[in-house]
Amino acid sequence: MGKIREINVSELVPPIREACGTMAVQYSCDILEAMRRGREAEENERARSVLDLLLENAGIAERERIPICQDTGMIIAFARIGQDVHFSGGSFTEAVCEGVRQGYREYYLRASVVDDPLYDRINTRDNTPAVIHTEITEGDGVEITLMAKGFGSENKSAVAMLTPADGEQGIVDFVVDTVRKAGPNACPPLIIGVGIGGTFESCALLSKKALLRSLNESNPDARYAALEDRLLQEVNATGIGPQGLRGKTTALKVQIEQMPTHIAGMPCAVNICCHVCRHAKVVL
Repeated sequence: MGKIREINVSELVPPIREACGTMAVQYSCDILEAMRRGREAEENERARSVLDLLLENAGIAERERIPICQDTGMIIAFARIGQDVHFSGGSFTEAVCEGVRQGYREYYLRASVVDDPLYDRINTRDNTPAVIHTEITEGDGVEITLMAKGFGSENKSAVAMLTPADGEQGIVDFVVDTVRKAGPNACPPLIIGVGIGGTFESCALLSKKALLRSLNESNPDARYAALEDRLLQEVNATGIGPQGLRGKTTALKVQIEQMPTHIAGMPCAVNICCHVCRHAKVVL
């Protein structure tokens, strides 16, 4: 048995606070590169103009430290915690939320969370609580990946309980149909996370995790990597284009994550994200 590592939960707050502030104003390099490639490949003058404007907006946001988008998102935290870690000094969940609370208040980011989904819908005024997913790993490391997910794209995501008989074509049809239904409302160009396998809820989680991968990486399984490429081609063939104004760049990348499933099923989830796919990693 390894030596237990003691971590006071207060250590989580500052890096989470700073991560919230940074990812609200700064694109990751892989997304900027993909947008520039899309701009160069576009044949539609209007589409090129839209991508130019998006790139200009990205530059202004980073230089002036103002949010890339007015929807600064709901925070989803993916925590990988080593089994040899012991947290002290309070609640892990509360510490994560305190980091989010401080980040959204100190950097003047929009508070977008309401306390009740159906009836009261009163704004919590600090963008908490965060949605937290926890995975226990070996060792004594702590890694928290934060995502700030806007709901223009989240609202257009979907889950389908496909069957094995639907096969690859069933996956393709479902993904493309989901993108068609989203149209311009999800602010293309999109980054599309696809989860295949598991159960109803776990395939949705896989699809969101897929959005955390660098756009420069493909699925390590050659078959799924080929399916990612096929899906990207099919999605871009819809012609929806940047901001829905037509063109070849409806999506920058399709990313697939897969896991084992039941013999009778093939669950599939599509988590759509706009080009402002904000995520940051905190490591203790």
